[in-house]
Amino acid sequence: MVQLTINNIKVNAEEGMTILDAAKSVGIHIPTLCHLKNLSPSGACRICVVEVEGQRGLTPSCAFPVFEGMVVETNSPRVRRARKTIVELLVENHPQDCLICVRNKNCELQDLSEKYGIREHRFAGETKQHAIDISSASMERDPAKCILCGRCVRVCNEIQKVGAIDFTNRGFSSIVTTPYNKGLNVSDCILCGQCILVCPTAALREKSALKDVAYALQNKKKFTIAQVAPAVRATIGEEYNMPLGTNATGQLVTGLRRLGFDRVFDTNFAADLTIMEEGTELVNRIKNNKTMPMFTSCCPGWIKYVEQNKPSLLEHISTCKSPHEMLGAISKTYYAKKMGLDPNDIYVVSIMPCTVKKFESGRPELQEEHLNDVDAVLTTRELVRYFKMAGIDFNDLPEDKFDNPLGESTGAAAIFGTSGGVMEAALRTAYKIITGEELDKLEFEDIRGLQGVKDCTVKVGDLDLHIAVVNGVGNVAPILEQVENGTCKYDFIEVMACPGGCINGGGQPIHNKPEKVQKRIKVLYEIDNEMVCRKSHENEAVKTIYKEFFIAPNSHKAHEILHTSYTDRKQLLKDKVG
Repeated sequence: MVQLTINNIKVNAEEGMTILDAAKSVGIHIPTLCHLKNLSPSGACRICVVEVEGQRGLTPSCAFPVFEGMVVETNSPRVRRARKTIVELLVENHPQDCLICVRNKNCELQDLSEKYGIREHRFAGETKQHAIDISSASMERDPAKCILCGRCVRVCNEIQKVGAIDFTNRGFSSIVTTPYNKGLNVSDCILCGQCILVCPTAALREKSALKDVAYALQNKKKFTIAQVAPAVRATIGEEYNMPLGTNATGQLVTGLRRLGFDRVFDTNFAADLTIMEEGTELVNRIKNNKTMPMFTSCCPGWIKYVEQNKPSLLEHISTCKSPHEMLGAISKTYYAKKMGLDPNDIYVVSIMPCTVKKFESGRPELQEEHLNDVDAVLTTRELVRYFKMAGIDFNDLPEDKFDNPLGESTGAAAIFGTSGGVMEAALRTAYKIITGEELDKLEFEDIRGLQGVKDCTVKVGDLDLHIAVVNGVGNVAPILEQVENGTCKYDFIEVMACPGGCINGGGQPIHNKPEKVQKRIKVLYEIDNEMVCRKSHENEAVKTIYKEFFIAPNSHKAHEILHTSYTDRKQLLKDKVG
């Protein structure tokens, strides 16, 4: 430990701690832009500068370690002038379109401008001009709004380890872009949206589908269906200042009905269906000595990663569609037939915590008779904007229940939204399929949490099932290498592209507080614990759909509608770039 003085306050700090963290430990706030917790400091933006006694220049507090006897001033006139000047320079090179910006009132540059009293343009001059990249189905990139903080670059390179974007050029010409400044659609980007979550401005944002959805709701010929992912109900309340960790399922259903949707279904129903299909597929692979290990297929960002980087391993991935695609498919087949509806008139909207689901919904592999399983995807953030435009006061909405028969679900489906949840749900049912008996203890603590890779061995009858859960696609490379060289010890592996799983997806409310993720996760486990049925094979509506339509899991009919194939996207990218 070392002792230092910050703003005349004696502070005891661990040796090696930065000034920024030492100040925070005693409640002293220092503004930042480039800083990200748990990543190595960059000191690029200089917003966090402080005065250190004995140092000639101002010191970046996020990158400077404390030492014994250090004396620091974090709010001196010199510091304030420097910070204000930095903000002014950023503002002058930024589009002056706050009123029409998607991040209006949720922008860190806007917040700093207010904090430091920016009220005039003192440095008018040349500004950067860049075209907006709208090539992707999921995201838009606006370099004119980029303030070169580098947070997106670090998340993409250090956390996700995809490396789709980086800095290029120098000085005034510096820009964050893709290789050769090509569109995101031909880059290595997996569209996970983690860069959006850390971007302080609107330089990165989701591609909005609000106009398309609004048009469909106004079209009286369309039978509109909304479905809600498990993670959305645990986070949307944050946008309305509800206590962190509020389960807002009932309000969500009511709000969607008031927007005009004819039916509101639960993606959790399809999550239970996914478990029946995926669990049966796993058992069939084991019994018939087919390709092992098997990877889960619920995360489209993970699927896109394999298609682009390891296409030779595609046969290891479950052929099951993701839950929301399954629900879209059965809405236009089973439900349409049951209700006497023309599939061409059905319009399915998925409310998702994810940006890459937008890309997924347009995949040609996910079509039935030239109809997309899902017609549009709205992120959690987009739905909040829609509620506000429609004058819906979410806080005052009464609670309602999902429509049936595609609204019934179990606790196993609820935990799909967190890392390890898909695996835990699958194990509860796989045990039943293999042994014919029910599990006594449903919780698998070893695969819960936010560690990069979690694993355990589960005794299933006479079989020792070796499983692994990969939290964040940045942690998957060693396991893929083991699969390639034949040394992988696992039988069943779950991978979620976003750290924490869908609960921290790229379409969720924007935050920079890792502790929020833990509280969001807690909500999903609470939902699971409170459910009467906690195993997918106990879902009566799922039993009915097999009896009336699919006959059995992995049947020919089930494979036609609920399963899919994947593409060697690495070759496609080469062809496009070429």
